[in-house]
Amino acid sequence: MSDLANTAPPPAPSLGEAFKYWLKLGFIAFGGPVGQIAMMHTELVERRRWLSERRFLHALNYCMLLPGPEAIQLAIYISWLMHGVKGAVMTGILFFMPAFVLVTVLAGVYLSYGDTPALQGIFYGIRPAVVAVVLFAAWRIGSKVLNNGVLMAIAALAFIGIFFFKIGFPWIVLAAGILGAIGGKLLPAKFQAGGGHGASGKTHGPAIIDDDTPPPAHAKFSWGRLIVMTVIFIALWGSVMLALRPEPTLFDMGEFFTKAAFLTIGGAYAVLPYVYQGAVEHFGWLTGPQMMDGLALGETTPGPLIKVVTWIGYLGAVGQGVLANPIAAGLAGATVATFFTFLPSFWFILAGGPMVEATRGELRFTAPLTAITAAVVGVILNLALFFAWYTFWPKATDAQPFAAPFEWISVLVAIAAFLALWKYKQDIMKVIGVCALFGLVHSFFV
Repeated sequence: MSDLANTAPPPAPSLGEAFKYWLKLGFIAFGGPVGQIAMMHTELVERRRWLSERRFLHALNYCMLLPGPEAIQLAIYISWLMHGVKGAVMTGILFFMPAFVLVTVLAGVYLSYGDTPALQGIFYGIRPAVVAVVLFAAWRIGSKVLNNGVLMAIAALAFIGIFFFKIGFPWIVLAAGILGAIGGKLLPAKFQAGGGHGASGKTHGPAIIDDDTPPPAHAKFSWGRLIVMTVIFIALWGSVMLALRPEPTLFDMGEFFTKAAFLTIGGAYAVLPYVYQGAVEHFGWLTGPQMMDGLALGETTPGPLIKVVTWIGYLGAVGQGVLANPIAAGLAGATVATFFTFLPSFWFILAGGPMVEATRGELRFTAPLTAITAAVVGVILNLALFFAWYTFWPKATDAQPFAAPFEWISVLVAIAAFLALWKYKQDIMKVIGVCALFGLVHSFFV
């Protein structure tokens, strides 16, 4: 039965069937962008075969290169490729809407009731699980991309550069892209996307959008379509900004989060330092500890990690007294922050996607992107170690990197969670849920 099923691609899903999947993903997409990318790969490439390994990696390479949150951009890209503009808009909204609702509710509860021992216990259990999820995602993506020594070396150099020399992610992306451009000419076989390790026909069976499937009509590039899309998005952005002008705080939020969406390369993890500096130090919308609490919630709730901007918008608007009613103020701030953070992601895909599809078969374009993806694997590994450091040594500082106490229980939880994901192929949501339950129980005995 399974052999016969793999001789032909599965039937193309309807927009309604796709709606069900993307809605589900919005509720279960734990683990930050790398975890969400891994979940999409497992479901859409391996199980459902909506697109092939190489088409997935080509889209991923482009989204990794873009400013802003790469996981939601990848979801928008895949849905746009399959169902056009309607699919892209539907998927983008479904990807962040559950997180938006959840974060706004949690922000209101947070301001009203503060921390509780039970909630702290849940966070205690989830944080080492997040370490395991990020490390597992690094392994999973790396095993698909790093199929030769050259790409492994690029990943290693990226890790060394960011871990030991604190080189900024944009510079790592630039360097990897240059290496890929040069390597694509000198060693073209080493920079074939998915070469030798991800051909969908060999690994998972024929896909609906396979390696040689031509782009659909809506994905073909034209200058007219590019101009129209750009004009639409500029008009949408400008009209909302004009409506916000009477309220300075909301106007500042719109301007700031637009800059954050365009000026930070490397996804959600790269945008966080910029957002912290602006929201906490420059505008004073919230305090440092409040920002850290928002990050913890971002790591332990479904949806894109960049939903921390929803948290910032809610707390900032309430703190600045945007409206007399604090709930209305919080909702206004959360909506503005979320809208301006995610709006550019739709433009990047709807306007830029056709150009990316047009370059899919050209090594001079794909080689730099393949090298960038290899470098990102090294950056993700660095992130996993960063999370592990602050989870296992919660009192650590740069001056005292291994300051006591050492949380050996968290180490055991992280190891168990990683083994559950890697060796026993357990679902990410189940692993995080078990770890959260463990943390809750643990809080009763400390």
